[in-house]
Amino acid sequence: MADRFRLKVVTPGKQFYEGEAEFVEFVTTEGEMGVYRNHIPMTAILAPGLLRIHEEGGAVRKAAPISGFAEVLPELVTILAQIAEWPHEIDEERAKRARERAEKTAEGPERLRRPEGGAGLKTRADQTGGQKTVSRTGLQFLI
Repeated sequence: MADRFRLKVVTPGKQFYEGEAEFVEFVTTEGEMGVYRNHIPMTAILAPGLLRIHEEGGAVRKAAPISGFAEVLPELVTILAQIAEWPHEIDEERAKRARERAEKTAEGPERLRRPEGGAGLKTRADQTGGQKTVSRTGLQFLI
C-alpha cells in the first residue's frame, strides 16, 4: 500500500473532487508534473490538459481542468481550476467551437492589425488630465 495524501479539485461552481490519492498528474505551464505524498511545498500554474488521479488499488480517474493553480503541500494537493470536467461531461460540439475560437486567437497578429487609415482604433485626449484612452471594439484602455 502506497502512502496517500488528500486531493481537492475546486472550481468556482463546485467542489469537483475530494478524496485520497496515491499519485496525481497534471499539466502546468512548465510541463507535466506528478506528485506523491510528502512532495516539497510549491505552487504551479495549470495549463489545459489531462488530470490523472491515481487512487488506492490502481484505479485511475481522468478529468480535464482548464487553467488555474495547484498548491502542493506534503499531505494535501489543492487544484483550483477555472473549469474541470469528467470525460462523460464534455460536450464535443462546445469543445470543437472552443478549439476553433482558440485557433483564431492564435492567429493574433493578422487579426489585430489596424486597417488602412487607422479605422477601428480610436484615441482621444481626456479633458481632465491630458491622458489618452485607446478604444477598440468597445474596450477602452487608459494610456
